[in-house]
Amino acid sequence: MGEELVMQEGYVANEERYLTVLKTSLFFNGDGFAVYDSKGQLVFRFDSYGPRSRDKDELVLMDPNGRSLLTLRRKKPSLHQRWEGFRGERREGERAVFSVKRSSIIGRSRTSVAVEVYDRAGVEYLIEGCFRQRWCKVLNAGKETVAEIRRKVDPTTSVMLGKEVFWLCVKPGFDAAFAMGLVLVLDEMNGENYFDDRMEEPVVRSAAEDPGLVSPLPV
Repeated sequence: MGEELVMQEGYVANEERYLTVLKTSLFFNGDGFAVYDSKGQLVFRFDSYGPRSRDKDELVLMDPNGRSLLTLRRKKPSLHQRWEGFRGERREGERAVFSVKRSSIIGRSRTSVAVEVYDRAGVEYLIEGCFRQRWCKVLNAGKETVAEIRRKVDPTTSVMLGKEVFWLCVKPGFDAAFAMGLVLVLDEMNGENYFDDRMEEPVVRSAAEDPGLVSPLPV
């Protein structure tokens, strides 16, 4: 794996990580996510409150203590619905580190989202798949998979859980905070029908086949 974008050094690991992403709007007022590691410890949180939370143009990913890790801001106007990413809490006049946008405004190709890294020649990413079905991959410039989003399976019953609970698999050397920031943008894009939900469901794998299948829900 070549050089990758790092937004937060503390979230880069030398081993593959399986994070459980939970849509918190099912349990609390507002719209958000809680992200847990394999031991059930909270890793990230994202909270958005109010009846018009989908209209927010700025998303802030936080650590368990509420510290801002990265900020995502919708860029207007933009035919491609571009979002820009900033380290920590964004300040006025600060330059973005990366941007996320649809690859094309025509048609619905499977490679539908492109990530451009500013001031880093040769560092870029493509997101392939269908977020609405919780099945997609983040590929680097070398076409290597650096992160995956996929449905979670209850290891005790081998039953696929609902789409409100899913895996974020982060490969060694890739920033988990950056990966979760991409999930936030994909969730916003999904609300605007950017992904084709007619794709086939992913294949269900048993707990024995997947080392990441450790528990159906964080404890």
